[in-house]
Amino acid sequence: MTRGGARTTAGRSAPGRQRSGADTTPERTDPAGQAGTVGQADTAGQAGTVGDADAVTAAWTEYLAAARQLDGVRRDAATAAGEQARSVQAAREELTAVRTRLASQEARLRERGVPPISLVPTPPELTEAARAMAGGPAAVLAALRAARGRADAADATLSARGLPRLAAWPPHLRNLLVYGPLALLVPAIQVALFVATGTGAASVAALVCGLPMPAVAFAAGWIGVGRLFPPPEGGRVTRTARLGALVCLVPAVLVSAGLLLAMLAG
Repeated sequence: MTRGGARTTAGRSAPGRQRSGADTTPERTDPAGQAGTVGQADTAGQAGTVGDADAVTAAWTEYLAAARQLDGVRRDAATAAGEQARSVQAAREELTAVRTRLASQEARLRERGVPPISLVPTPPELTEAARAMAGGPAAVLAALRAARGRADAADATLSARGLPRLAAWPPHLRNLLVYGPLALLVPAIQVALFVATGTGAASVAALVCGLPMPAVAFAAGWIGVGRLFPPPEGGRVTRTARLGALVCLVPAVLVSAGLLLAMLAG
C-alpha cells in the first residue's frame, strides 16, 4: 500500500510541478494584451503627428504675419525716402531761384545808393531763419517759398519807378489812377468847347471827334499801366482790362449824350 499510495500521490502531484530552468517549452502569450499595446502606440503616434502639424501651421502663420508687417514697413520707408528726395530736389531748385533773385535785387539796391551793411542779414534774422528750417527738407522748402514770395514783392516795389507806394495797392485801384484821367480828358475838352462856343461848329466837331476817343483812351491806359507798374520777372502785367474799358467808355457816353441833348434843345 505504501508504494501504490506513493505512486498515486506522485501521479496526482505531477501536473502541478513547477517548470525548471531547463524546460524549453514556450510560454503562451496573451493576444489581447498585445493588441492593447499596439493600439496605444498607434494612438500616441497619431497624437504626436497631429501636434507637430499644428505647431508647423502656427509657425507658418506667424511667419506670414511677420513677412507682411516687414513688407509694410519697407513700403512706408520707401515712400518716406521718395518724398524726402523730392523735397530735397525742389528745395535745391527753389534755393537757386531765390539766390538769383536776391543777387539781382542787391545789385539794383546798390545802384540806388543803399549801403552794403543794410543788405546783410542781422544775427536775429539768421537765428530765426535757422529755426524755421530745422524741421527737415519740407520745412526748408516752405521757408524758401516764403522767401521767394517776399522777393516777388520786393521786385514789384523796385520796379515801380518812383511809385513804390502805388505798386503795393490793389491792381484795380492803381490802374484806375491811369485809366481815369485819360477817360476824362476828352469829355472835359468837349464840355469846355461847348461852353465857349455854344452850339457852333466847334462843338459839333468836338462831339464827332470824341466818339472814337474812348478806344484811344483805353489803349493809352493799357500802355501806361504796363509802363508804370511792370510785373516781376517771369510774371504778367495786371491791367484789369474790363475795368479800364468801362472807365473809358462811361464818361464819354454820358458827356456826348448831354452835349447832343443840349444842342438839340438850343
